[in-house]
Amino acid sequence: MANVELTSLAKLPTLSKLRKLELSDNIISGGLEVLAERCPNLTYLNLSGNKIKDLGTVEALQNLKNLKSLDLFNCEITNLEDYRDSIFELLQQITYLDGFDQEDNEAPDSEDDDDEDDEDEDEAGPPGEYEEEDDEDDGGSDLGEGEDEEEVGLSYLMKEEIQDEDDDDDYVEEGGDEEEEGKLSSQNQLANSTQGEKRKRDPEDEGEEEED
Repeated sequence: MANVELTSLAKLPTLSKLRKLELSDNIISGGLEVLAERCPNLTYLNLSGNKIKDLGTVEALQNLKNLKSLDLFNCEITNLEDYRDSIFELLQQITYLDGFDQEDNEAPDSEDDDDEDDEDEDEAGPPGEYEEEDDEDDGGSDLGEGEDEEEVGLSYLMKEEIQDEDDDDDYVEEGGDEEEEGKLSSQNQLANSTQGEKRKRDPEDEGEEEED
């Protein structure tokens, strides 16, 4: 809510999960105790460019136990003697005032923190890349399996052809044996019939001889 000509925080809604609040360049001069009631988990508060003049006004922020960074830049309170030491003594929970700690070390930029988080995510790699790699691996494995299946199929067919040839040979041989057996049986039948005729003729011949 920066630069919206805000004069009071009386109508601020309850935002118990809110961590960062921008109230810079408004006309706020007091009533900061509302922040502790409505936004108790604030860690960053920017009140720069407002009409805050004395330590008594800032004292209301003592109840923001999680507050780590406070910005009062361009407020009249910054003109007080020992302003920084007084604020750090008054609000012992804060680490940074106007972007610097008590040893004048600059606070890390929140955007830099976000960038670092993004870099960490980039280093870790988005899940989409792994999924694509997995898909590629799956595709390769499918191709490999297909090739194996083709090889197995060809060898299997070749085996079947070999077996078919063997079966044909066996069939020819078996057929040959049957033909030979058929020939032998027909020869035996002929022999038996001739013998039968001879046997039939013999009694007749004998009868003729007896008649003679």
